[in-house]
Amino acid sequence: MAAAQTRVSAFIDAFNRMDIDGACDMLAENVVYHNIPMEPMHGREAARVFLKGMPNLTGLEWEVFNTAENGDTVLNEREDRFFMEGGGKMAVRVMGVFKVENDEIVEWRDYFDLAELAAQQGG
Repeated sequence: MAAAQTRVSAFIDAFNRMDIDGACDMLAENVVYHNIPMEPMHGREAARVFLKGMPNLTGLEWEVFNTAENGDTVLNEREDRFFMEGGGKMAVRVMGVFKVENDEIVEWRDYFDLAELAAQQGG
């Protein structure tokens, strides 16, 4: 496994352990994090605030089905599952794109269907 893919795998593993701070520490200070189709976030701390702000979250499970790497860029096809207090859960299919420089994630884009997620939230 090459360096960029190793970093992205460690990043996802941190999420699966609910170690949001540990995952965010792998982001570059000036990272661009973009959940497409929403507006992009700029900076590690903005990403941290967003990720730690998920209400009632008790667990995460990001299952990666396929990964491709080209130099400093890693693509992964995955399903992100979110578990909430009271037994609620949501899942969304995601295509993730990560760019890694100097062992830090400098760009992170997740492409997903917002309607798929909204339907599970009752909206």
